[in-house]
Amino acid sequence: MAFNIDIIKALYSQLAGKVEAARKITGKPLTLSEKILYSHLSSEETPRAFNRGKDYVDFAPDRIACQDATAQMALLQFMQAGKPQVAVPTTVHCDHLIQAKMGADKDLQAALNSSNEVFNFLESVSRKYGIGFWKPGAGIIHQVVLENYAFPGGMMIGTDSHTVNAGGLGMVAIGVGGADAVDVMVGMPWELKFPKLIGVKLTGKLSGWSSPKDVILKVAGILTAKGGTDAIVEYFGEGAASMSCTGKGTICNMGAEIGATTSTFGYDDSMERYLRATGRDDVADAANEVREHLNGDPEVYANPEQYFDQVIEIDLNTLLPHLNGPFTPDLATPVGEMTEKATKNDWPLDVEWGLIGSCTNSSYEDLSRAASVAKQAIDKGLKTKAEFGINPGSEQVRFTAERDGLLQVFEDLNATIFTNACGPCIGQWARAGAEDKKKNTIVHSFNRNFAKRADGNPNTHAFVGSPELVAAVAIAGRLDFNPITDTLTNDKGEQVKFEEPTGLELPPKGFDVEDAGYLEPDADGSGITINVKEDSERLQLLESFSPWDGKNISGAKLLIKAYGKCTTDHISMAGPWLRFRGHLDNIANNTLIGGVNAFNMETNSVKSQITGEYGAVPDTQRAYKAAGIPTVIIGDQNYGEGSSREHAAMQPRHLGVSVVMVKSFARIHETNLKKQGVLALTFANPADYDKIQEDDTFNFVDLADFAPQKQITIEVVHSDGSKDTILGNHTYNEAQIEWFKAGSALNLIKLKNK
Repeated sequence: MAFNIDIIKALYSQLAGKVEAARKITGKPLTLSEKILYSHLSSEETPRAFNRGKDYVDFAPDRIACQDATAQMALLQFMQAGKPQVAVPTTVHCDHLIQAKMGADKDLQAALNSSNEVFNFLESVSRKYGIGFWKPGAGIIHQVVLENYAFPGGMMIGTDSHTVNAGGLGMVAIGVGGADAVDVMVGMPWELKFPKLIGVKLTGKLSGWSSPKDVILKVAGILTAKGGTDAIVEYFGEGAASMSCTGKGTICNMGAEIGATTSTFGYDDSMERYLRATGRDDVADAANEVREHLNGDPEVYANPEQYFDQVIEIDLNTLLPHLNGPFTPDLATPVGEMTEKATKNDWPLDVEWGLIGSCTNSSYEDLSRAASVAKQAIDKGLKTKAEFGINPGSEQVRFTAERDGLLQVFEDLNATIFTNACGPCIGQWARAGAEDKKKNTIVHSFNRNFAKRADGNPNTHAFVGSPELVAAVAIAGRLDFNPITDTLTNDKGEQVKFEEPTGLELPPKGFDVEDAGYLEPDADGSGITINVKEDSERLQLLESFSPWDGKNISGAKLLIKAYGKCTTDHISMAGPWLRFRGHLDNIANNTLIGGVNAFNMETNSVKSQITGEYGAVPDTQRAYKAAGIPTVIIGDQNYGEGSSREHAAMQPRHLGVSVVMVKSFARIHETNLKKQGVLALTFANPADYDKIQEDDTFNFVDLADFAPQKQITIEVVHSDGSKDTILGNHTYNEAQIEWFKAGSALNLIKLKNK
C-alpha cells in the first residue's frame, strides 16, 4: 500500500464534479484549498464545511506518513484497534532516532546499535499491518514523501507537524497526533475544524541572495507564531509560479511555525518537472488532464480580498534575505539590520556553527546553492570561521549530490556530512561543549530555534536562514555579515566579496540511487508476532485510560501555572528523551520540565500542595496521582506550539492531569489533548489567568452538564478561603465529548470495533 496511481486517478476523475457542486453550494468561485478540502469530504453534507474556522468537518485523507519517534506511539495505539491491516496507504520513516556526532557512517551504525529494538518493532509492525517501511538512513520523512508520495490535489495527514511540506507539490498535508492517524488507519473519517483561508500573493521573481526560505521567514515575521492558527495559507501569483517545487516545499514546511493548519501552492510547470524527475510521469500526466481544478479559480486570484479571510502581498523583487531568531522562528531580521539589532539585544556576533539540511532545506537545489557559496570560499582563498554540518534530505539526494561533486565541496571546507536524518534540527546532536552552557550563536537552515532545541544548551542563540545565507555567514563567522554588501579578507590579505549564489533546480544528469532504503510490507502479515519485552526501557504496550465517571471534578490542585511560551518542546523535550518515545511511563519523567513556573520563574520546580515543598514537575504530579488528587495545568498564549508530538498530551494524561486551561491553544496540541481524554479549556476572559494563585484548588461545578458551546464554570478557591468564579470556553462538539466520556478517542474506537 505504499503508492497507488489508481487512487490518484480516481480522485481526479471525480474532481470536476465535486468542484462544480461546491461552487453551487457556496455560490462563488473557489480557492485551491477549498477544492482540495471539498473533494476529500467523507460525506455529502457540505454546507457546514464552508463555515470557516467554526465547524468541525469529517474528511477522508488519501494517505498517512509517520516518523519513527511518533510512529511508535501511533502504532502502539493502532495495535489496540483490532484491525488486521491499515485501511489507507501508510508509511513509516526512521529519521529521528539518529544522533549527529561523528559523521554519517559512524552515526548511523551507532543508531542501529542503540535503537535496534525500536527499529525492529517498527519494521515488524509495518510488515504485519501493510505499512511501507523506510529504513534508518533512507532520509528525512518529508523529503522522502515529496520525492515519492506527494501529489497535486491530494490530502495527507502525518504524525509530524512538518507534514505540511508536501504542500510544495500541491497537497493539503496536515500534521496530527498519532490518535488522529489511528482514526484514518482504521478507516474512520478524520475530523478537522474547517480552516480559515489566508492568501499570500507573490509578485516579481526571486534573485540574488533571496530565496524561498526568505518568503516564509518574512511571512512568519508578519503573522507571528500563532497568526496562522486554524488557517490554510495558499500562495499564488507570478512569483509562486517562478519558484521550484522544492522551494515551494520549503515555504510550506515552515508554515508550521506560524501555526497554520497547512500551506499549499497550485499545480504548475515546476511541479510537473519535479514529478517527472522523480519518476512519476504517470502522476504528471494525470494531473495535466485536470490542471484547472488543481488551482484556485481565476476570479479568486484576480480579487483575492473577496475570497480569503486575510491577504498578504510580498514583492519578491525587493525581498531581502532574512535571519530569524533567536529562540523563536518569527523574530524576523533582514540581513542589513542585524548589526544594530544584535548589538541592542546583546546577541553574540561570533558564529560557531553553520548547519545545512533538515526537512526544510535539504533538497538537491538547496545543496547546490549552498555549495556554490562554499566553492567560492575555496576559490577565493577564504578560511571558514565556523564549523559546518550537512544533513542531506534523502539517500537519493545524498547519492546524487555525491555523484555530482556537491558534497566534496563541503568536505573541502572540513564540513561533517551527517546521516540522511533530522539530526541537530530536532535535538539529535552530540555537540561538543554544549554541556558547558556557554552563550553562543549558531546559524542553520532548519525550521525551529527554540531554546535548547538543537544542542540542549539554553544559551545557544540559533538563527534560521536559507542554506546559501547560512553558508556565507558561517564562512564569515559573523552573525551580522551581509553577503550583498560586505567583503572578507582572504589568505593573501585581499578583500574579496561573494558573488550571488547559483543553483540547479534539478540534477542535470537526473536523480540516482543504489538503495533508497524502502521495504515493502508482507502481502499477508497475519503470521507475524509483535513482541515487546516487559522489562524494556524503550517500548511499553499501552493500557487504556480510565473513562470519565460523569461527575464534576472537585478538589483539583494546581500542578503548574506555565509562564510565557510553552511549546511541546517545553512539555515533552526531544534530544536524549527521544529514546523513550515508545515507553509512555519513562518519557513521562520529562513532563513539563521545560515549562517556566509563573510563581518562581524557574523550570522544573513546582510547589506540592501535599507537602508544601518544591520539587520536579513529574515527581510532584506522580504524588498527586498516587493520592488520587486530580490536577490542573494553567497555560499562557498559544500553549502547545511547535511539534505535533502527542506525548505532550499523553504524558500529563498518564500522570493523572485532568484539565489543561490556557489563554489559547496551538491547533494540534488542543486536538491531541481532546483525543487523550484531557479536558482542554480556554479562559473566557484571558485576564483570569492572573487570578490563579500557587495554592489554588479548582472545582468544576457544572462539568456534569458538559455540552457543545456551553461554558464550564470553575470555582477557584484560594488558600486564604477566598474564591473567584471564572468561566472556561471549549471547542468540543458532540463526537469529541464522547471521546472525553470514554476516556480517550482510542477507547471509543475499541468499543465500536467490538
